Amino acid sequence: MLKKTAAALIATTMLAACTTDPYTGQQKVSNTAGGAAIGAGLGALAGMAAGGNDRRNALIGAGIGALAGGAIGAYMDQQEAELRAQLQGTGISVTRSGEQIILNMPSNITFASDQDAVKAGFYPTLNSVSLVLKKFNRTIVDVYGHTDSTGDDQYNFDLSQRRALSVANYLSGQGVDQRRFAVTGFGETRPIADNATAGGRAQNRRVEIQLSPLE
Repeated sequence: MLKKTAAALIATTMLAACTTDPYTGQQKVSNTAGGAAIGAGLGALAGMAAGGNDRRNALIGAGIGALAGGAIGAYMDQQEAELRAQLQGTGISVTRSGEQIILNMPSNITFASDQDAVKAGFYPTLNSVSLVLKKFNRTIVDVYGHTDSTGDDQYNFDLSQRRALSVANYLSGQGVDQRRFAVTGFGETRPIADNATAGGRAQNRRVEIQLSPLE
């Protein structure tokens, strides 16, 4: 479990080291920045063990105002409405759960089979997501990767981690504040359908973005 937690923290920190190639739109990590990011990720793990600040504290400390009381519901309602309008017909589902919004991105429209690079054809959809996230900047963004149960457990975990990171990297590259992100790969451990059927496995291969209010 510690190994997976460390991997998630390192991946989150790697967002700061990634840039977008202006010609290809691909995400890149420089050797210098990547090495620094990995070191910072390990430091973040130590900070968390010692009770260090979380994303909320970091964002509030940076001057992004927190939400409170009835303002939370209204803010999330507005963000949900804009996401539904932007993502209609894209294949991404928008689900409201209390004061959280969950975007479900099936892997078949986001990635080629067994690959972790976002399909170029999916860029416009992620651009639409980024526009809304930048407008509603008083939310934190958790990006979760999931696979079906086919294949090796560790391979599935690694693939889910890389796919979640690719989505987060792309959104960060479009100007969404990277301090809002956390990236976690769950592999095959959180199915939403029966892995015994092809249709169920297809539903389980997904990346989810969970938006929570900055309280």
